[in-house]
Amino acid sequence: MPLRAPVRQLGDPRVIALVDDDRNILTTVGIALQAEGFATRLYYDGAAALKALLENPPDLAVCDIKMPRMDGHELLSRLREKSQLPVIFLTSKDDEADEALGLAMGADDYIAKPFSQRLLIARIRAILRRSEIARHDAAAEGESEDAQPHLQPLPEPIRRGRLTMDPARHTVTWQGDAVSLTVTEFLILEALALRPGVVKTRNQLMDAAYHDDVFVDDRTIDSHIKRLRRKFRAVDREFAAIETLYGAGYSFADS
Repeated sequence: MPLRAPVRQLGDPRVIALVDDDRNILTTVGIALQAEGFATRLYYDGAAALKALLENPPDLAVCDIKMPRMDGHELLSRLREKSQLPVIFLTSKDDEADEALGLAMGADDYIAKPFSQRLLIARIRAILRRSEIARHDAAAEGESEDAQPHLQPLPEPIRRGRLTMDPARHTVTWQGDAVSLTVTEFLILEALALRPGVVKTRNQLMDAAYHDDVFVDDRTIDSHIKRLRRKFRAVDREFAAIETLYGAGYSFADS
């Protein structure tokens, strides 16, 4: 039976578990999260973390992939047998094979080292908001229609031709087939799909996907676009909705 999310009292801080064999990363990221109002739990290897995550679930876990005793992939695989705890993967290199495997196994996002702490915190907040939406849905389903007016309305899905995006749940389908995107990829695609046919510069897409204080270069956006196309072509070999205007940027065609 899947484990439930932790029961929270009003005012309790969100709890973030950090799993990494690099103690410097644990210390610096832990301090940054605490400064943002989070509570943290630190684990130095996957085996010790798995037991703790199952027995006393946090709100979200940030896990390195390359670890001794039990790596991040095995940790996630065993965790998913009993829990839908949100997980962000960290990796020491931008390895597309690791990313694809992690997302297929149920990771919620993927950030390559070295990373900005502000970016990680922004992604944590985005995924926690998505988890709140899931609990919102469960509460709505469990209540009668007369008891639901206090629930806040959710944003409407975005429909552009064969594309459907649900910003509340961060889900995407193309021609009815699910496409698994990271939070960053979702935000870039959303920026394009909201105004089909309008060319967005790389700087505009960076503003949509990253915190204002986070520096990324143009090649980072190009890499995300490349991955977006690859993921959509996995469900539709003829996918060509993300168009490139060389020297200017990218646009979305909803035909």
